[in-house]
Amino acid sequence: MTGLPPLREVIRKHGLSASKALGQNFLFDQQLLARIARVPGNLDGAEVFEVGPGPGGLTRALLEAGARVTAVERDRRCIPALEEVAAAFPGQLRVIEGDALEIDAPALFAGRPHVVANLPYNVGTALLVGWLSVPWQPWWASLTLMFQKEVAERIVAPAGGEAYGRLAVLAQWRSTPRIAMTVHRSAFTPPPKVMSAVVHIVPAEPPEGVRLERLEALTAAAFGQRRKMLRQSLKSVPGALDALTALGIDGSRRAETVSVAEFVAIARILSR
Repeated sequence: MTGLPPLREVIRKHGLSASKALGQNFLFDQQLLARIARVPGNLDGAEVFEVGPGPGGLTRALLEAGARVTAVERDRRCIPALEEVAAAFPGQLRVIEGDALEIDAPALFAGRPHVVANLPYNVGTALLVGWLSVPWQPWWASLTLMFQKEVAERIVAPAGGEAYGRLAVLAQWRSTPRIAMTVHRSAFTPPPKVMSAVVHIVPAEPPEGVRLERLEALTAAAFGQRRKMLRQSLKSVPGALDALTALGIDGSRRAETVSVAEFVAIARILSR
């Protein structure tokens, strides 16, 4: 419909190859990319923020879904290919050359965009933590992000398992994450060594009276020494042991057994 050549031809034309240093792995399967673009729901007329579009595979799928996309790309080799996509979708695509870790993303939008991205593996977790640590309600309407499957499982992990840790608490205390789909390593060029998964996160009403910095300090201490009992790991957090007593939480438990709700309750007392 757009007259754009297949992505593999774009790669050959512009001499592109995935950069290991930039954590790049390209997706060419347009049906798969279309499925990812459908995860946030109806994007017709919606604003979308995309990080690391590369040659523009997911970008095309988002544009075909009717989204108005702002794409931030660090690799200047990919800019000409993205400009060709912009020309094929007049007025729908804005391309910004820059580093997503440094750019002021909220300033790019008047409203609350959906973030949809096949994130570079080497910066994915850092970007997610930054997006989850903003004042609530956040500047984004939802996050649809590709991660290594192991990282995705850490984001959605329930209490009680090895995958449960600080990332799960940060993601779940005021948002709702789910794994929307898994993606086999063979779908990428070049294939990564691990499987991948798409995580969809929507913001939820945050618990009242809880300061983020208190929750972060609490979970850093608890999971920093996760093999130790809480009465040992939380000794460095002023007031934490008293909070355990006030809430009736057994100090002989370990961090991975403490639910998100319990961590939030402790943090609420520490926030007073």
